[in-house]
Amino acid sequence: MHTVLYDGVEEQDLDGPVEVLGIIADQHGVTTFSGVEIRVRSRWSPRSADVIVVPGGGLGEGSAVEEQIGRGVLPRALAAAGITDGRSCTTHHAAKQDLRARGGRVVDGRVVDDGDLVTSGGVTSGLDLALWLVERFYGAETALFAEKVLEHERRGTVWRAGD
Repeated sequence: MHTVLYDGVEEQDLDGPVEVLGIIADQHGVTTFSGVEIRVRSRWSPRSADVIVVPGGGLGEGSAVEEQIGRGVLPRALAAAGITDGRSCTTHHAAKQDLRARGGRVVDGRVVDDGDLVTSGGVTSGLDLALWLVERFYGAETALFAEKVLEHERRGTVWRAGD
């Protein structure tokens, strides 16, 4: 798993998925690091990653996300990788209009699975996204185990392309 990091990243958007995938690390060989100190192990390379987690960082003028959009590196890299153009996706409700304007086909769902693109909307939905990935890759029993460890019950349904 690769996680995109930048100054001002929303902690819950980062920590939720990392924590969920860390729970199953011993069973399935997923390697994650969590905590206050974050070590960068490799440079940004979207084509070489099996899973890329892109956490949010606020919205609007002066936010970390706005800074990343302004710098252009992350948006160009995601577009170059063919990640969002014309794809079913979701995001925080305050950013849906912007996602549509950038070519995403926005779906009103907590978690939206469009094959190799899985997105979530809102800060706490990153937990649900990661639990869905665990279920998808390792089965419902493993996802339920992770829910039990976290004492978190997923809410809402996963919108899947083709359903």
